[in-house]
Amino acid sequence: MAKKYYVVWEGHQTGVFTSWAECKKAVNNFPNAKYKSFPTEEMAQKAYAGNYETYKGKKIEEPALSSGALKLIGKPILPSIAVDAACSGNPGIMEYRGVDTETQAEIFRLSPMKDGTNNIGEFLAIVHALAFLKQRNLTMPIYSDSKIAMRWVQQKVCKTKLGKTADNAKIFELITRAEKWLQENTYPNRILKWETKAWGENPADFGRKDS
Repeated sequence: MAKKYYVVWEGHQTGVFTSWAECKKAVNNFPNAKYKSFPTEEMAQKAYAGNYETYKGKKIEEPALSSGALKLIGKPILPSIAVDAACSGNPGIMEYRGVDTETQAEIFRLSPMKDGTNNIGEFLAIVHALAFLKQRNLTMPIYSDSKIAMRWVQQKVCKTKLGKTADNAKIFELITRAEKWLQENTYPNRILKWETKAWGENPADFGRKDS
């Protein structure tokens, strides 16, 4: 089953959720809750910034790729590292990992941390992969399915709107370290978009699908 992203405009919690279980918790028993699922993170983020009425009652689908488009995209570059994050809530329990794209063998993982977001996890995962590869003088590319995190890495800053709390102090320490690493280091590795529509699920995906 394809991964979905859930937007909650009005509920116990609002935001973009990466699992149906968390979305359900945010809207269950909330009068006139407003929520909807989307096939991509980008579509979900755009919808959350907009108005529920724009999407109410409409079937939201990601356009299928033509055979020509599939040929143009090609196949993932190997060897490479694929990274992904998971967050149970927004904010919620956040973790991330990096895997060998070909074998799906786990290379690194951040243990679950409280009061984070999916975008922060994706950002930290990319920087972790960059540092890991630089330490080993490896030039292979890194795949991520988060355009937002890729943009933050390019800009060398995590532009999260998440507020600091006692629970997420460690996460903000990691953000500071990651931003410092980006400012002080260069790298030859390309950071590429994982083409889910062409290749299927990101190999680093945590497998938390909607029910």
